Amino acid sequence: MLEYSLAHWMAFLTAAILLNVSPGPDMALILGHTIKTGTRAGFSALFGIWTGSLVHVLLAAFGLSAVLAASATAFTAVKWIGAVYLVWLGIQALRAGGGSAFAKTQDEVLNWRQIYRQGVLVAALNPKVAIFFLAFLPQFVVEGAGPAWLQLAVHGLLIIVVAAFIEPPLILAGARFTRFIKRNGRISLWLDRGLGALFIALGIRLAMTTR
Repeated sequence: MLEYSLAHWMAFLTAAILLNVSPGPDMALILGHTIKTGTRAGFSALFGIWTGSLVHVLLAAFGLSAVLAASATAFTAVKWIGAVYLVWLGIQALRAGGGSAFAKTQDEVLNWRQIYRQGVLVAALNPKVAIFFLAFLPQFVVEGAGPAWLQLAVHGLLIIVVAAFIEPPLILAGARFTRFIKRNGRISLWLDRGLGALFIALGIRLAMTTR
């Protein structure tokens, strides 16, 4: 069961790597938290992104993403919720004034569960991700290799596994800049502004997307 050729795995892993290194709201959230606060915040956002991605994998595996792809109303609703949430994150960053885009004060104990929830929402409220998985994963379903839903689920989970090799090193690298940024208020201020503008731009781009 689930036996594939070497060419199959080479094609899939190449696509999975390209998918994970592509910039987007998820990478912006992970690196933003990491650079502003540290590795713990970065990993909290990372696990949230993975959880949200897992939701899309399961939806694709059991065919529920097809409902989102087929229904203009459902797609539009999820799209606008996701867009508004990204813009809200951007506004929060712009209002931080160099303190922290995601915490009230630098001395405040961060709520790691809140950061985790942000990651889940950023990933889950992006209908383009759901449709991407719905279009991407079936290309790697091989007739006779096993139940289609199982093949979809396995390949979807493997995308997250590939992310586990790519994204944590980025967090560790980004954390090296944390102390320097905290000591330099001007850099912190412009980082907040840059992150805020990026999230707002990503939210607008999501709002303008079509199926």
